[in-house]
Formats: sequence, C-alpha cells, structure tokens
Amino acid sequence: MRRQAVKRPRNGWRARVVATGLTAMLAFCSMAALAQPYPARSLRMVIPAGPGGGVDTIARLVGQPLGVALGQSVVMDNRPGAGTMLASELVAKSPPDGYTLLMVTSSHAINASLHKNLRYDPVNDYAAVTLAASVPNLIVVHPSVPAKTAKQLIELARRFPRQLMFASAGSGSGTHLACELFLSMAGVEMIHVPYKSGSSAITDLMGGHVQVMFSNTINAMPHVKSKRLRALAITTPQRSLRYPDFPTVAESGLAGYESDVWYGVLAPGQTPAEIVGRLNREIVGILKTADMKEKLATQGAEAAGSTPEAFAALIRNEITKWGRVTAALKLQMD
Repeated sequence: MRRQAVKRPRNGWRARVVATGLTAMLAFCSMAALAQPYPARSLRMVIPAGPGGGVDTIARLVGQPLGVALGQSVVMDNRPGAGTMLASELVAKSPPDGYTLLMVTSSHAINASLHKNLRYDPVNDYAAVTLAASVPNLIVVHPSVPAKTAKQLIELARRFPRQLMFASAGSGSGTHLACELFLSMAGVEMIHVPYKSGSSAITDLMGGHVQVMFSNTINAMPHVKSKRLRALAITTPQRSLRYPDFPTVAESGLAGYESDVWYGVLAPGQTPAEIVGRLNREIVGILKTADMKEKLATQGAEAAGSTPEAFAALIRNEITKWGRVTAALKLQMD
C-alpha cells in the first residue's frame, strides 16, 4: 500500500520563529523597564479627603517640591469618603512600584480598631515612608455659643444635655474621636453630626447649623482670626509655642487629655526598600528646609520628618492607643 505523505504547514517554522522572537522581545522590554531609573514617569499622591482641608494642604505643600526633586510631576488625587478608608484601600491594592503614595492622617490608626472588617491591613499592607507633619486640634465654637473656655463648654453641655451639636469630618474620623474622648472624660453628651470632610463641617459650623467642633489648626485658624469662630482650647499636652494664648484642655480640668493630628506618607506594602529610601530622603530633605518649615507653620503645622522605621512604630503605637479609647467608649462602626 502506498503511504500518503503528511502535509505540513508551509509556514510552521516561520510561526515558531516569530513566536520565539516575540517572547524574546517582551522579555527584553520587561528587563528594560526594570532597568529604568526610578522614577521614570509621574507619581500619584492619593489624598483621603476633599480639596481644601488639612491633609489636602499638607499633601500639596509636600507634593510640589517632591516632584521637582524627583524630576517628575506628582499628581494629586483626592479620594474622600468612609473616614479615609476609601483612599487607604485604593493605595493598599496599588502596585508596589513607588508610583502611588498615600498622604495618611492619624485616622489611619483610629480606623484599625474602630472598624472590624477593614479591607486592608493598616500595618502590613503599607510601607512607611516618613512622618511629615503634626498639627494640634482646637476646640472651636460658633460665636453664638455662650462659652469662652473648655470648662464653660462642659458646664453648658451639663446644663443642656444632648442639645449642643458637634461636627466632625465623618464618623470615626480623628475629629469625631477627639470630641468623643473629651465628652467621655467630662461626663457630658452632645449630638454628633458627621460630614464628608473637615472643610464642609467647618462651613456649617460658621453658619451656625452646628455649635462645636474639634478641628485642626489648619482648618480652624483662618476663621478664628476672622472671628467667625471662637477657639476655646488647644488639645496638646502643653501650650503650643505658636499659639501660646490658647489654654490646653488639661488646664480646663481634663488632666491627661491629648489629641493631635499627624500626617505622613505611605506606599503600598512590598514597595522595594531602595524606592522607599529614595522617597524618604527626598521628603525629609524637603521638610528640613526653612522654606517648608515656614509654609507649614503658616498653616498651623509643625514639620516632622522621620525614618521609615520610626514612622511605622508611631503607627503601631497609635493603633494601640486609640484601640484602648474605642474599647472604653464602646465605639464600633461596623
């Protein structure tokens, strides 16, 4: 019997050569991309609040000179909502390549104990870069409130339980918990009115729709100076060198009360150590300049700067601190 010849595709060898060539080319491109010096394109700074608030101000003050130092633009991406958790989740799930950063606030540590079902790990899903700045809170009231000190505010709330309304930047935010701690220590009650951002809360406070707020000095001081709000006390352990005329809450009778706001930069977890180190050097260098210190001081903030390890330790300590507070107040958002 005559065997029939098997026909082979004429171009089979060509297809194999082309496929091999494409594989080699893709591998070469990947190696070339990895070999590119960091950064090779623009960065994104995710801001967990709307425009105009304290964290937005800090992020923009740091982001602009950081872009100059890196030779690439730093694009601001405002992602308000869920007490800063929307932005935190976004960055936690971003590629760990150094091109997505988060200007985090102290709410990051508060949320760790306030919410049972976080979609991210507040420690392990991030690479700490540096502490950027710290800002004290002020107790501010609408001018119609007949209280000139924190002690008088406590007495007023005791005489009229649950009639005063206090604003916050959202349930579970730092401004919310700062007031809850105050109320718990003073043994009085007010009604909580949460807003989507600190700036919108301040707006309603000036309009007289709410009476009280624990606001950072960045948001509050311009309105205190214009007399649209009255400041009663500052929340630092000692009087502020920048605002020495404001008594502390402790001086008003609540010994041990302390609540300030800190800001820092995080990258997604597993970001290479050399990239974290580069970002740390550039940002800390910026924070040490006289120009940046003055700009932050004008906004009521104090420039910080730390090693990645020190900032990571601060976050862990703050999680422990606010965990005790939320447990004692039985605060749970989920």
